[in-house]
Amino acid sequence: MINKVLIANRGEIAVRIIRTCIEMGIETVAVYSSADKDALHVKLADEAICIGGPKSVDSYLNMQAILSAAVVTNVQAIHPGFGFLAENSKFAKLCAEMNIEFIGPSPEVIDLMGDKQNARNTMNAAKVQTVPGSDGILESPEVGIEIAKTVGYPVLLKATSGGGGKGMRMVHEESHFVDAYYEASREAKNAFGDDRLYMEKVIFPAHHIEVQVLGDKFGNVIHLGERECSMQRNHQKVIEETPSPFITEKTRAQVTQAAVRAAEQLNYESAGTIEFLVDADQNYYFMEMNTRIQVEHPITEMVTGVDIVAQQLRIASGLPLAYEQEDITFTGHALECRINAEMPEKNFMPSSGTFEFAHFPAGGLGIRVDSGVYAGYQLPPYYDSMVAKLITHGDNRPQAINRMLRAVSEMTIDGVATNQQFQYDLLFDEAFLKGNYTNDYLEANFLPEWIKRHQA
Repeated sequence: MINKVLIANRGEIAVRIIRTCIEMGIETVAVYSSADKDALHVKLADEAICIGGPKSVDSYLNMQAILSAAVVTNVQAIHPGFGFLAENSKFAKLCAEMNIEFIGPSPEVIDLMGDKQNARNTMNAAKVQTVPGSDGILESPEVGIEIAKTVGYPVLLKATSGGGGKGMRMVHEESHFVDAYYEASREAKNAFGDDRLYMEKVIFPAHHIEVQVLGDKFGNVIHLGERECSMQRNHQKVIEETPSPFITEKTRAQVTQAAVRAAEQLNYESAGTIEFLVDADQNYYFMEMNTRIQVEHPITEMVTGVDIVAQQLRIASGLPLAYEQEDITFTGHALECRINAEMPEKNFMPSSGTFEFAHFPAGGLGIRVDSGVYAGYQLPPYYDSMVAKLITHGDNRPQAINRMLRAVSEMTIDGVATNQQFQYDLLFDEAFLKGNYTNDYLEANFLPEWIKRHQA
């Protein structure tokens, strides 16, 4: 079993990984930027090493500094968390060359799934339905226009590398295609150093459904159910829940088995997520695979009782999965609200400052908080705006929602503006309460009215 791990990340995910390591008797090494010297993950780890200046490129993306810290502290493995280097195959290769276990899939699988067209080809081989579109990279806008005539508008131009909404343009009619093509291509080049695009038909409106999978080094693959992630803004998730209130039991069985087939096709190791779009008629289409742990993994842990980070550590240690599929049971319903340092009424402008006071909900059953902040902590302005995740679990969806309402209302943060009120109001929204929302709902329906009220 691995006995010492370096966490190549920061914030709440670094804290969350350290907590599981403590429970498993594994020593931890935190790395931090000069801006994060007082961060909670630095205080909780057994050792901590400063790896550079406040900018991510000088610290959390600085492979040489991170690997040097790993060598100096004599760790056996590196957990990348999510973001930063979590899906960087070069970093995974460097870890292997230095005989350090990268807690994640192989560099080859990261590359395969990171290239969206290769990912589509892999899914087709696993007999997993993909969204209709181009069979490969678009050689020119003219080629894309011809394909769009076949699959029908609207279509979505997507960067073959990267994600997070970068290098994406929706095109509703042929007259806008050429401009959208070059805009997406330039953005992809700037964001990922790769200007190649492919194209998919837009499944709209749709539900964003993702399936959590785990695979070990012995070819064993299981799923931990699905998550509903359709409440999102600018391609970023706001609230997640499991199980999905929309899909049927038949669709649930189909998408989870499709995800297992996909992971088996890849000989996948570690935690991963297969993401689907599901239309109004319950037809489902592969969208992408995230070869890392997800922000929203706690809700899956709440309904299954499986510690996903612990399983990652077991797998990286060369141990088989602690579970077979028949061991996995699903109990109740879970929700996650992402609490961000931002001002929704000002177009979600990021906020920074000092947490003069920070109280998170506690007591009772079914409430969990994952956060890296505390009273007196100064929030650096250089990183992602998420400061906490509120997670609730109940015997059923109404109970989980009621507990989330208490959790959000009880949370008290002074000194830094957050989206707390926005999340609280969203929990009262009629479409959300009915579980009847698609991935366009927040921006098209809830958000315009909410901003109008709060800017009045």
